[in-house]
Amino acid sequence: MDKTQLAAAFAEYFDKHTDEILTDLSEIIGIESIADENAEIKPFGEGSAKALAWGENKMKSLGMATKNFDNYAVRGDYNNEGEPVLGILAHLDTVPVSSNWSYPPFELTQKDGVLYGRGTIDDKGPATAVLWAVKAIREMDLPMKNFRVIFGGNEENGCTDMEYYENCEKFPPMVFTPDGSFPVLNCEKGMVHMTFSAPFEDSEIVSIDAGMAINAIPDRCAVEYADGRDSLTVGLSAHGSRPENGDNAITKFLADYEGTNSLLMGLKKLFPHGEFDGKTCGLGFEDSVSGKMTCALTVLKTKDGRLNGGIDIRFPIDRTYAEISGIIKDAVSGSGFVIDTCEGMEPHYVDENSDFVQALLRVYERVKGEKGECIAEGGITYVHNTPGAVAFGAEFPWENNNMHGDDEHISMETFKLNLNMYANAIAEICMKD
Repeated sequence: MDKTQLAAAFAEYFDKHTDEILTDLSEIIGIESIADENAEIKPFGEGSAKALAWGENKMKSLGMATKNFDNYAVRGDYNNEGEPVLGILAHLDTVPVSSNWSYPPFELTQKDGVLYGRGTIDDKGPATAVLWAVKAIREMDLPMKNFRVIFGGNEENGCTDMEYYENCEKFPPMVFTPDGSFPVLNCEKGMVHMTFSAPFEDSEIVSIDAGMAINAIPDRCAVEYADGRDSLTVGLSAHGSRPENGDNAITKFLADYEGTNSLLMGLKKLFPHGEFDGKTCGLGFEDSVSGKMTCALTVLKTKDGRLNGGIDIRFPIDRTYAEISGIIKDAVSGSGFVIDTCEGMEPHYVDENSDFVQALLRVYERVKGEKGECIAEGGITYVHNTPGAVAFGAEFPWENNNMHGDDEHISMETFKLNLNMYANAIAEICMKD
């Protein structure tokens, strides 16, 4: 059959097996796999290990040759016909959850054509789609070159899982991850994550509590006052790389703050509510490939007599970590804070004219029925540090799936597109002539 006929056969297969696919997705969503490097079970805790075991068992059931890398990662090879030509990389750990979900975060809830649960978009839903793509290829008995599926257990805490994996086994020559956006994400901005603090004494404010993770826009800022009052500023959560999709509760609180505390006044000046590019801090850069940078104050908490904060920055590919981190350090320290930590990554870029990228764009056009073009984003995907690798899905740029936020979800329509994209992509690259 030709590629158009094959795409139709894949679509029919996934429609037929929808209930079974959702059963598998429900299983992995039910595993609380928030990685914890301080847990007694090494390296990332019981939940991460259970999720990797789930992935390995699923790959074994598909006839793949599996290997566990000391619970840092697991992988499965489709067959033993030479070295794999393609690698597909997804993570099974997740960010933490708050108590503000409308649905149980570790149960799969289907409502009005939407699938809710922690990991449905990042990356448990896409990982399940990859496994079922493999299953479809196996049951359709397509002639395939070897390819490899790799699952990791610590993407959300710095990708130390892949550092370990790469010390044991090299990546295939072509790699994509379902950890970004369609059509093809070939340009990822650089990142700066910075924390800061200062002694905090205030006659009016007893405590401030806002932000759960440095890479998530906070949707609540709780303040306790000395006179017994409590206030709660409510915003809208979003991924840290997309502050324009949220409503930052910290900067919202600061915008309304009318006190005299110099630290809070300094932050109010540096981070105006509704400004997303850090221009007031001396940033605000953009370029023609990666677009505008982002800068967000994502954490603000009082603890042990100090006011602690965190900042998430994503910067264009024509800038460097040293330049951007230097500017933000100067701005924040100039407002009375000390810099506690500062880390980040340089930008990642892959030529859109490469044979690999063009193959993925052909698949996108065949499955989606519209022109596919490369895109740039601020999110740091799982292949940010892998030369030549790109993100292929799992969401679309116009969607807000509450990644890293409350009520994370994926629509059934997008989930089915995931299934079809990954099956067709593997066939496009790995099917024998």
